[in-house]
This record gives sequence, C-alpha cells and structure tokens, in this order.
Amino acid sequence: MSKTQIIASIEQMFDDSIATKQSAKTALAEPIANAVNLLVNALKSNKKTLVCGNGGSAADAQHFAAELICRFEKERDSLASIALTTDSSILTAVSNDYSYAEVFARQVAGLGQADDVLIAISTSGNSENIIRAIHIAHEKQMNVLALTGRDGGKIATLLKNNDVEIRVPSESTARTQEVHILTLHCLCDQIDTQLFS
Repeated sequence: MSKTQIIASIEQMFDDSIATKQSAKTALAEPIANAVNLLVNALKSNKKTLVCGNGGSAADAQHFAAELICRFEKERDSLASIALTTDSSILTAVSNDYSYAEVFARQVAGLGQADDVLIAISTSGNSENIIRAIHIAHEKQMNVLALTGRDGGKIATLLKNNDVEIRVPSESTARTQEVHILTLHCLCDQIDTQLFS
C-alpha cells in the first residue's frame, strides 16, 4: 500500500469510530444514566463492583477497576472494585480443575455479596464464562451491569428488572470496544461527580 492509501485507511477508521459513537450517544445516554444510578447506590452503601470480560474486554475490566481503586480525573477516596481477570493462579486453577467456563463464576461465588454489582463485558453477549458469572451473581442477589454489542446475545435474555444493559448499536467488535471504554469513562466521571462533589 502507498502512504496515501494507508492514511486514507486510518482516516476511515476514525470516521467509522466517530459515526458509531454518534449513533451510540443517543441510544446509550439513558442506559448509561441508569447504570450510574445502580453503581452510585451500590458504592454509597459500601458495596463493591466485580468486573469481568475476555480479551479486550478483560483489559476494559481491569481499566475500570483501576479507575475506581486509584482515581479517574480527580483526587478522591478509593472505591471498592475487583477485576476478576487478573489473578493467574485463580484463572489457571479454575480452568484446570473445572473449566474455563467457570473462571469468573467461581470468583463471584467466593467474593460476591448481595447488592454488589457484577459488571459483565462481552461484545457478543454470548461468552459462556460471563453467562455463568451472571447466573451466580443472580443467585447471590447481586445486580448486573452488562456491556454488550450486536443484539445483546444470550446475556440480554438473562437480565432482571434491576439489571442494566448497555448495548452498543454496532456489529463490529472493534467499534463496540471503543464505545465500551467511553462508556466506562462516563461511568467513572459520574461516580466522581455524584460521590465526591
């Protein structure tokens, strides 16, 4: 490819990302506001978030937990959040002794408490280990915040009245992930504003 073609391709990716975010802005503002209320109420009550995802969504899970534990854009107290994607001993033990489908569910079973929030990130909405974690979260009377894409997949059918789904209106995994990270930053911003202003 020529440099001109490479530049055109890069500019097209920017344009596609902007277009997806523009369409998501209208579709997702209300669900994000609902998620803010869910999280703020939990954190005000000294509850925690457990966050999980696979691949790029695992990175998003860790990113969000780090923003709560450390800080987002202002100095404030630490907030309770655990990324379920980070402990290699737990991940490999559960995968080896049970199955990879149980890697998050076992952690939710051990760490989750009633009224905690499970943040379940899956661009397809069909990740089996995320689905298993949601089942366990519901058994423990936790609320679920699901970040999905496409048609919401199987996850969309599992959610209860107090749960929230933020479903990106895109068929592209990359575009969905880009909106997910912006969504997580919106959540962090509002958590900071409502809890520490």
